[in-house]
Amino acid sequence: MDFISRKIGFKVAIIVNMGLFFVMSIGTYFLITKQSNSLEEQLIERGKIESIVGAKMISQILEESIDNGVFQITDVFDQQYAEIPGFDPPKFHTKYDAYLDKAILALQDEFLNDGSVVFAVAVDNKGYLPTHNTRFNQPPTGDKEKDLKLNRTKRIFDDETGLKAAQNTKKGFMQKYKRDTGEEFYDFSSPIYVKGKHWGGFRVGFSLDKVNAAKKAQVRSLIILMGILGLISILLIIVMVNLSLKPLHDLTIVASNLADGKGIDQPIFPTTKDEIGKLAEVLERLRISLERAFQKLQHRK
Repeated sequence: MDFISRKIGFKVAIIVNMGLFFVMSIGTYFLITKQSNSLEEQLIERGKIESIVGAKMISQILEESIDNGVFQITDVFDQQYAEIPGFDPPKFHTKYDAYLDKAILALQDEFLNDGSVVFAVAVDNKGYLPTHNTRFNQPPTGDKEKDLKLNRTKRIFDDETGLKAAQNTKKGFMQKYKRDTGEEFYDFSSPIYVKGKHWGGFRVGFSLDKVNAAKKAQVRSLIILMGILGLISILLIIVMVNLSLKPLHDLTIVASNLADGKGIDQPIFPTTKDEIGKLAEVLERLRISLERAFQKLQHRK
């Protein structure tokens, strides 16, 4: 501290860096806020688009099954759910679910290539989910807690969020969804129409944990980047301030020598036109005055 208190360059550098730190802190805060909001907006837009695309593809598959004579239109809209014995929560078959197990499973799994997507499924307008993604379509184990997480296919999800998603007729409808396993999601749904009639919806679930983790990772990256830039700025300011004040340091030595009667015969040349240059001019006038005074003293002797 004593060293710093004796060096004007360091004092100036500290004051400037404090101001820079304040400005950069405010700038970093607004940048982080803007980037976090931008990331969330991008994720939301992506979720909406994926639900719209999924709904369109499921609609096409169901309509083709009717056009190709696989089903009658009434079969595709079958809601006489036949309970599959031995499951809690209960599971059901319909006239079309076995077909969809083959027709749409791989398609739905493609949506999971997006690391933020946890599930992407078609449900009818009562919340019945005929074919879940492979990761949630594992063989039953008899362990209720494990099966609740990994064997979720052919269930009716008629909770409030599930029904809103199933009966929704708006493209890219977004909700917050808390699953019965405790996880939280952004749930995006778009309506599925078959031959002009509302069949159900295509639901895409984005994990809130993953969304928040992505935002935190982005915040960390920005803080590290701003920290590196700040450190470089601090070092550059210290170097530049001290280089700018070096002529002042040199003039201080000259003034000290003049006070001790040294260097009186050595001219002082200003190297800049700023305040330091003016100080050099003043010291040069002082040197000349001292030199003349010494010469008069020598003549008197």
